[in-house]
Amino acid sequence: MDDVAVMSKVATRKTAGILGDDLAVNAEKATGFLASREIPVLWAITKGSFLNKIIIVPVALLLNVFFPAAIKVVLVIGGFYLAYEGVEKIIEYLFHRTDKTGEEVIGQQKEESGDVEKSKIKSAITTDFILSVEIVIIALGTVLDQSLPIQVLTVSVVAFLATIGVYGIVALIVRMDDAGYRLIKSYDNEGLLSKLGHLLVKALPVIIKLLGVIGTIALILVSGGIFVHNIDYFHHFIPEVPAVIKEMSIGLAAGLLAVAVVTAGKKVFSLFRGK
Repeated sequence: MDDVAVMSKVATRKTAGILGDDLAVNAEKATGFLASREIPVLWAITKGSFLNKIIIVPVALLLNVFFPAAIKVVLVIGGFYLAYEGVEKIIEYLFHRTDKTGEEVIGQQKEESGDVEKSKIKSAITTDFILSVEIVIIALGTVLDQSLPIQVLTVSVVAFLATIGVYGIVALIVRMDDAGYRLIKSYDNEGLLSKLGHLLVKALPVIIKLLGVIGTIALILVSGGIFVHNIDYFHHFIPEVPAVIKEMSIGLAAGLLAVAVVTAGKKVFSLFRGK
């Protein structure tokens, strides 16, 4: 257990970057719901994340033993998915954005059916799956020279802590305004704690917008990082360029390619369907 604790600490440190990206992406995906639905939606995503880890951990360990090359293939496919999501958001913002008033947004949220909510939860869980694969693979890479029991326990501990940590922080973020409102109400809109409540209420929309931007950037950076670290050509491509710029550029290019392919595929499918 001492070995597991030490290796878990090392693995967690190495996955810190992807955990930060995971937090930004999932915090952005867990917002935008009515206040009464925030915690149920977040709990549904958290359960999906746990299920993802339960599937990924044993599969990753088995593939590492019997077919290690498949891990890179899975990561690259996941990289295209993340790049597609990130670039699609940018295109949506630049070319298909419509400015809505607060009342219109609330009205739209009320009109959303359970199917739409389920679709958003499914999208969040799918993205979590790709990011979880990355976390598990990085954690596994830190214990390849250890015995199988230590590998299993270490990767399992990191996967568990990642889920609890990320979604625990996300829960705190999405409930900031409720905590602020209670402080304002409890102290009759007077005093230092009441001012803190006002700050929490005003800060939440800013944080949500900021997380939306950070989450989109994180999707593209993570996807670019997957390509750079798992495809030799990209790993040695223009070595003098800073890693962040290279990963962002490759992620954007992959996302544009994925969006083009998906858009063309939809048009072809609609043509055949029309016939």
